Amino acid sequence: MRTFSKSKLMALRQCPKRLWLEVHRPDLREDSAATEASFQIGYQVGDIAQKIYDPEGLGALIDVQNEGFEQAFARSKALLQSTQPIFEAGFSAGGALAFSDVMLPAQKDGQQVWRMVEVKSATKVKDYHRDDVAVQAFIAQSAGVALESIALAHIDSSWVYPGDEDYRGLLKENDLTAEAFARTEEVQGWIAQAQSIVAETDEPVMATGIHCDKPYECGFYDYCNRDEPKPEYPVYWLPRISATKIQNLAAQGVDDLSDVPDDLLNVMQQRVKQHTLANTVYFDAAGAAADLAAHSLPAYFLDFETIQFAVPIWKGTRPYQMITFQFSLHTLNEDGQLKHTGFLDLSGNDPSEPFAHALIAACGEQGPVYVYNAGFETARIRELAARYPELSEPLLAINARVVDLLPIAQARYYHPSQHGSWSIKKVLPAAVPELRYDALEGVQDGGMAMEAFLEAIHPDSSAERKAEIEQQLLAYCQLDTYAMVRLWQVFAGRTEMRL
Repeated sequence: MRTFSKSKLMALRQCPKRLWLEVHRPDLREDSAATEASFQIGYQVGDIAQKIYDPEGLGALIDVQNEGFEQAFARSKALLQSTQPIFEAGFSAGGALAFSDVMLPAQKDGQQVWRMVEVKSATKVKDYHRDDVAVQAFIAQSAGVALESIALAHIDSSWVYPGDEDYRGLLKENDLTAEAFARTEEVQGWIAQAQSIVAETDEPVMATGIHCDKPYECGFYDYCNRDEPKPEYPVYWLPRISATKIQNLAAQGVDDLSDVPDDLLNVMQQRVKQHTLANTVYFDAAGAAADLAAHSLPAYFLDFETIQFAVPIWKGTRPYQMITFQFSLHTLNEDGQLKHTGFLDLSGNDPSEPFAHALIAACGEQGPVYVYNAGFETARIRELAARYPELSEPLLAINARVVDLLPIAQARYYHPSQHGSWSIKKVLPAAVPELRYDALEGVQDGGMAMEAFLEAIHPDSSAERKAEIEQQLLAYCQLDTYAMVRLWQVFAGRTEMRL
């Protein structure tokens, strides 16, 4: 009988075909950068959990990578006779194996018992976490562990880091003992199902669908999708269409825009369908100009870059809080002169306060402040105002002047190349084809900007590499705001201006 790791059973819970491929064709798996980043976050949170649950450093860590499975299981069994915390303790029984994040010793009626804690980098308990914990509890109990309780610890996003490497309070526990212990037969069923699936010579027949991203992004998607018929105009190009509606349409054999009935679509979706199929551009030039007519020059065009940490590194910040580290600002004066101002902090210190001061100084006191998707920038400004009350008035005054170009683009402009998206990365090359993000060196989107920032502030980054990253970040963010200037020019009908 094959022994399944917990991760294999969780793969089964997502998709039987994924499990089969994990076992028989792991070489086909290609994890995305986002998936790899999530793994790294998980490792980081796990390391912090060891310090939280064992502040005196008295615990033992099982390192299966170096010890091997047999030694890891043997040492785990021996350590269960001790009274010290155990991290990554391994168990194998009942046709499955797993490694527990945290095992804490306790006493009950004079007997040694154990409390298990599974640590997740999420900010709440999710359904698949409950499956995870049920598997852990089953394997541990099947292996003879005197398991008294099991909890899931996740990140408390409301917690504020006090500094000095003090991470007490970062994790919030949820006791799932009763639920996990009651699911023994269910877990046994999963193991039996897994045995049956992997025993098959051929992979299960399973079409791609919304399950490919839930609860995890599947690294086999490209393989599974390779031979499936590709609609010329996919239904998912429709803006704001729910996964449920896509699934319902697919069940009716509808996966192409041309086959979607108009009465199922709102005005925006009908416009996307019409102009995509006809390969024509929609542009309500008069409406766009009217939308902008009330806003005079000088005008400011603003964009932020942010970073977030599951485990905060700067005092006074929260887990996953978006911290502003860069802005770009183009100022268009009444005489048509265009000036650029920027801010970028790669010192490795918290950039928030100097960012706020620089932003206030750059934005002046009057004139519209154009952004693209106002909710993002205005939320960051409100957060800065809350953190630095002495700067609250001038910061919130900037928010009061914000004008969002995104709703204007959504209502007045659509090019078939946008594929149902009004991201500035899609709208810019359509409306101003001579400007393209893919012509930039290095950093070409927000995710790459985050990665570049992390590399730049890392102690091991050389001065030369840091300088290279700085130039790439400056060029990327500057293009974001110059793109807004050019979009404003198109929408306002001010094409006579040389910008």
